[in-house]
Amino acid sequence: MSSLAAIEGRDDRAAWAALAELYHRYVTGLLLALASREGTARTASVVRATFRRQHLELFLPGLAKLGLTDLPPAVACAKYHVLSNALGGVQVSWIPESDTKSWVRYHPPRWIFDGTAVCAIPTEVSRAMMHGWHAHNGVSLGNDRLGFVCTMQTTDGQPGLEGYYIEEDHPLDPEDRLRFAPGERPPGPPAELALPDWDPRRMAKVERNYSVAYVRSILAEMAAVLGPAEAGFIGRIAARQVAMQYRNAITALLEPRGTATSTGAHGFASRLARLLAAHGNAVQISDRGPHPVLRQVGWRLAEGLVLPEESFEAWNGLWEGLAAMEGLRLVLTERQDLGDEAFCWEIRPRR
Repeated sequence: MSSLAAIEGRDDRAAWAALAELYHRYVTGLLLALASREGTARTASVVRATFRRQHLELFLPGLAKLGLTDLPPAVACAKYHVLSNALGGVQVSWIPESDTKSWVRYHPPRWIFDGTAVCAIPTEVSRAMMHGWHAHNGVSLGNDRLGFVCTMQTTDGQPGLEGYYIEEDHPLDPEDRLRFAPGERPPGPPAELALPDWDPRRMAKVERNYSVAYVRSILAEMAAVLGPAEAGFIGRIAARQVAMQYRNAITALLEPRGTATSTGAHGFASRLARLLAAHGNAVQISDRGPHPVLRQVGWRLAEGLVLPEESFEAWNGLWEGLAAMEGLRLVLTERQDLGDEAFCWEIRPRR
């Protein structure tokens, strides 16, 4: 392959922001697609499994990175949820009460149920999120007395998802690790909680990683819960729809006014290469033949996962949707997940 350009994503913050935005919208779109096509029970199963996967991958390492490991368990958990979500661009408040009881409030607009999407999310799906994550904090910490009590939810028309971590004086049965007590209220207003003093580059990368982790987890769990074929079908349609809806916003983030690349297949190839490289993949643009070709070695999004081929096709729907909006189509000529040396997309005009 005669390479015209090797695309570096190591400090392309505009591409990190564009990828974070696209993945944010994709996660919300997937939840809506699941709720409308699969019903409440199956959607809740996917959400519960997704958040449990997120928890197992991120919770304990995150506590250490945020310097919270020496705090009382209830306080550490509450502060973790505030700080980790704030770093991803989500507004969460901490309301202290005691060393054994510590409150959090996720404010509207809810990141994961973005915009008017919240109107289509059943309460059972919001509860599944807490079953997957909040109910497992005590298990991960080796503390069988720690649970979470939810006191209000945005999906019930209340002004936020609110509740508290509590360390009881007795072991909790598994069904008591998450409880619901509508009407309880915290003892006072939120307290200030300073974000880590990290440099802007690290903060931008954390915000990207926040969205990437959701997509990575939900693709894996959709395949496990629904089966690969159904997960791939729903995932690909939602991906194409979301990418077409947000193509203008993604392009504006990649190319602020006055920095636009060329139009047509080559301009699109440059933009797509930046999005792919923003994951940390090695990406090249080549002019082998009449159409530009993108070559990606590795798939950082799926690192450490065993995904069926349908999961790749669901993810690839994002790039198909972006291409369709520019009168282009993507033709896969190599697939690393099926044994080839790399992923290769040839960018051709639609006919």
